[in-house]
Amino acid sequence: MSLSKASRRILLSENSVLKAKLLNRNHRAWIHDYNVQRTTDGEFVRVYKELRNHSDKFYNYLRMSKELFDLLFFKVQKFLHHVTTNFRETISAEQRLVITCRYLASGESFSSLALRFKMGKTTIAEIVHDTCRVIWDILKDDYLPAPKKEMWLSVAENFEKKWNFPNCFGCIDGKHVRIKCPANSGSQYHCYKQFFSILLQAVVDADGRLIAVDIGTPGRQSDGGNFRSSNLFRLLEAGELNVPECRPLPSTNTTVPFVLLGDEGYPLLSYLMRPYPQRDLDDRKRVFNYRLSRARNSVECTFGIMAAKWRLLNKAIESNVSNAVQIVKAICILHNFVLTHERDVYEKMYAAVSLTFSLCITDSPQQH
Repeated sequence: MSLSKASRRILLSENSVLKAKLLNRNHRAWIHDYNVQRTTDGEFVRVYKELRNHSDKFYNYLRMSKELFDLLFFKVQKFLHHVTTNFRETISAEQRLVITCRYLASGESFSSLALRFKMGKTTIAEIVHDTCRVIWDILKDDYLPAPKKEMWLSVAENFEKKWNFPNCFGCIDGKHVRIKCPANSGSQYHCYKQFFSILLQAVVDADGRLIAVDIGTPGRQSDGGNFRSSNLFRLLEAGELNVPECRPLPSTNTTVPFVLLGDEGYPLLSYLMRPYPQRDLDDRKRVFNYRLSRARNSVECTFGIMAAKWRLLNKAIESNVSNAVQIVKAICILHNFVLTHERDVYEKMYAAVSLTFSLCITDSPQQH
């Protein structure tokens, strides 16, 4: 039942707080006073523009060189462009990319970035989510293409040359990516590490390049369970992944299939090798485990390098699950993008992480 104007005036006169809220409701600022000077005093103008004159500082800021950032911007800029309206000036495509790369590189919260760039928190979140989708959509065909037979053969040759493990077309493992607890999810995303996560499952080549990724499985799932529910498993089971046919091991007549290498969490399949159980190991089994663990160095190093470069992976992603998946996809693509164009930098990081991991492998034979 609606009230008459006289009745509403009486009620407002008796409730000064309600009256103040109603009177001020239509007088909110379009832009917060703090953000008015964004175009002259925000971090994009005050810090980013200055850092372009200092290569070392720029690299620490966005975790890539100025030249590589410009190449990335060239590839995605037309898909990040928004039209300026009569109500407000749009945020430039370059600034959108800077905000997203800074978020991925530093792991800062949306609130912190909002204060730095003089924007609203919601605006920052929308920019990050939109830009991550564009990065994935535009770069995936070039930097994470569908595998072909020739590529698998090249990967296997590199594994044999670098890690002394023949007929291996990749190493597979999973990483728990921390997220904030999704609403009404119960314990579905709560993993054994005692935090909420989604799983990043990746197949990696001998040089640390991502070949295939599966992202978004709830964290309570095991590596083996995640693998069996993935598209990768279905394609391998159906023989639709263009994996080469069996071939003899070097200097022998023993014909064996091409395989992925996994840890104890994965099942033993005709195309997936895992270590022998640690009990009752003879010398031959111990040597095999050492060789397999040594080859799996590549995937362990890759996850370590990704977390060191894109530091958001060391913190909880403050987005819903679907947006968190898009963010992790963007990190995977950027990993391959930087690896492709800054190979020398990655080789130094890879060598350092690889040495650290190798020293952790126990029961390492001296000569085999």
